[in-house]
Amino acid sequence: MDWIKLENLSQLEQIKKISTEKPVLIFKHSTRCSISSMAFDRLLRNWKQEDTEKVTPFFLDLIRYRNISDQISSVFGVYHQSPQIILIKEGQAIYDNSHMGISYPDIMSKV
Repeated sequence: MDWIKLENLSQLEQIKKISTEKPVLIFKHSTRCSISSMAFDRLLRNWKQEDTEKVTPFFLDLIRYRNISDQISSVFGVYHQSPQIILIKEGQAIYDNSHMGISYPDIMSKV
């Protein structure tokens, strides 16, 4: 699966721009958390290659890039959680969920 690694604060502006054409999904992953690993694995098992035509997926290693996670909270007005998914459309967070609430069908119904 071709998820874009979110490793630079400048990518947040890119996400806003992309989201005016196609929704953007951010998955915030804690590499130290088994629940995060489980939630990401469930998402990956359901993800289809053609989904990238509908939504642009970004992956954030929350432990390594906590400053980016903090900025995501500030820029998009979404309270920080981990694991967490945030769906961005037209530069705005339109949906977020965390932990076992992360659901492929829910995400795709919002795209």
